Amino acid sequence: MSAKKTTRVNDILGLINGLYPPALAEDWDNVGLQVGDGRATVNRVLVCLDPGAAALQQAEQMGAQMVIAHHPLIFRPLKRLSPVDETGQVLFRAVQQGIAVVSAHTNLDRAADGLNDWLAERLGLQQATPLEQAGGDLLKLVVYVPRGHEEKVLDSLFGAGAGQVGDYDRCSFRVAGTGSFRPGAGTDPFIGQPGTTETVEEVRLETILPKHLLRKAVSKMIQAHPYEEVAYDLIPLNNGRHDIGLGRIGWLPQPVSVAEFSAQIKERLGLSALRLAGPTDRPLKKIAVCGGSGVSLFGEARRQGADCLVTGDVKYHDAQRARSEGMLLVDAGHFATEHLMVAGLAKKLQVAADDRQLPVEFIEMNTEVDPFELI
Repeated sequence: MSAKKTTRVNDILGLINGLYPPALAEDWDNVGLQVGDGRATVNRVLVCLDPGAAALQQAEQMGAQMVIAHHPLIFRPLKRLSPVDETGQVLFRAVQQGIAVVSAHTNLDRAADGLNDWLAERLGLQQATPLEQAGGDLLKLVVYVPRGHEEKVLDSLFGAGAGQVGDYDRCSFRVAGTGSFRPGAGTDPFIGQPGTTETVEEVRLETILPKHLLRKAVSKMIQAHPYEEVAYDLIPLNNGRHDIGLGRIGWLPQPVSVAEFSAQIKERLGLSALRLAGPTDRPLKKIAVCGGSGVSLFGEARRQGADCLVTGDVKYHDAQRARSEGMLLVDAGHFATEHLMVAGLAKKLQVAADDRQLPVEFIEMNTEVDPFELI
């Protein structure tokens, strides 16, 4: 009789990374495992928007060993770990209860069949494509490394998110050759002496990365490289996937008035009110959407001929811009434009786990509410 199969935290991370690769995340983001042991056993997972105290409480009550949230629990480097604020309390509680906490944030936003596709579908958009496509956003990075140091340099690049090609990661190419250089006066070369031309057996390493990871990847690479001055090339690429990127833009089945579309948004996102800025007297047909805080895509939406951008977290000057530039801006709220990820992600992960015969149950958190109240 074969041993009963178990599911571990690392198995769930593998499912997430396969569907929503960490390399898609913005360089300022913090996705993946935030708290927990990748070797720990999991049979129930809670999926939520925010990894707060309420999520940990529900996870405990339902016997879950893992929480997958959209928003990161640890967003910025911690200067101290103390249960005096909610983040500290959640961290302490998660460790004490043995509950792993994972974030799928901007990688879920940018991925195909991720949050923004779900939002576009919920609002009835057809032929939706990424508003800010990542397809022409790739770079080839070439770096020259002395023989024997290539694995350390590659590990640094892969750790920063480079080397992702579709469903494959840690992708690279290498070829051996001979490098030459002459260190200048006042240098401290890893190999050779100042003023003397040196020839060295080197390896040319190549990998790819999205532009938004460039600064992080180059910084990690330079830290891992033994040379005082690192020689590397960056080559723009025009190939890549065109179904990933921030936001979505698509078409309504037929033109509708602003009043009609507003009513549809409220009904489909469970809202009692919206904030609008810009012209309200024109029919709407081509619609851009971005879950959460997507006002930065206003210019791109306008450039692509959108009649309207639906997002959240609209500020005063954003509204003024919408009025002056003549494109409707709809603030449906951060919560409402993102909370649909709970059901979407739970269903995707359950299907993926079932396909791999992993015994685990994904449960949607059903008690989250918008922190804002309209009175």
